[in-house]
Amino acid sequence: MSITLTDNFVKRLKELQTLEKSPDLMLRIRVDGGGCQGFEYAFIPETQKNDDDHIYEKNGAVVIVDEISLPFLENSEVDYVDDLIGAHFKINNPNATSSCGCGTSFSV
Repeated sequence: MSITLTDNFVKRLKELQTLEKSPDLMLRIRVDGGGCQGFEYAFIPETQKNDDDHIYEKNGAVVIVDEISLPFLENSEVDYVDDLIGAHFKINNPNATSSCGCGTSFSV
């Protein structure tokens, strides 16, 4: 299984590492039940990883995904966008059959 990290994501996580003075800062992505479409993404700043976590890294930016969330995120792209609705992390998920307008809730 693979998850791709965009250059925009890497740049933003590096900025957060600097702002927080935490070079070990990673982003945990979890899929929870809920939201208007059935599932929703949770983005959690993290400095620790668990033994059963899956790690995705690009140029020092690290994403952590737990075993349960991984199948929902297979072949996804993690991005950071700054547009009219605001700046936010975004998952481009080919497994989602529909998603809400804000992009944090999806169905499979």
